[in-house]
Amino acid sequence: MRQLWIGAGVICVGLGWVGLAMPMMPGAVFFLAAVYCFSRGKPEWAARLLAHPVIGPPLVDWRERRAISRRAKVSALAALAVSGVATWLAVGFPWALLGLGCIACVSLWIATRNE
Repeated sequence: MRQLWIGAGVICVGLGWVGLAMPMMPGAVFFLAAVYCFSRGKPEWAARLLAHPVIGPPLVDWRERRAISRRAKVSALAALAVSGVATWLAVGFPWALLGLGCIACVSLWIATRNE
């Protein structure tokens, strides 16, 4: 079972790095999942992720206070706005309303998190 947790953590770290490079893919979610997986399979790797100078501080903020920094919020909300416009242009009314409703819910959730 330990090997499965480690494997899942490695996959999540890979997806997290891809998410940092691609603006429409959430990297932080995968790093959070990696910390979760590594804490069950290889705790020292989870500690290394939490101590990383770039990705560690947001992970620690989320883990300790369920907080998202203002900069991360603005970036996420801007990316969601761009994806909302792209959805509207790609599929149009009325089909875009479903996607825009989901985007609105996620945006509200992000905006209401601690800083």
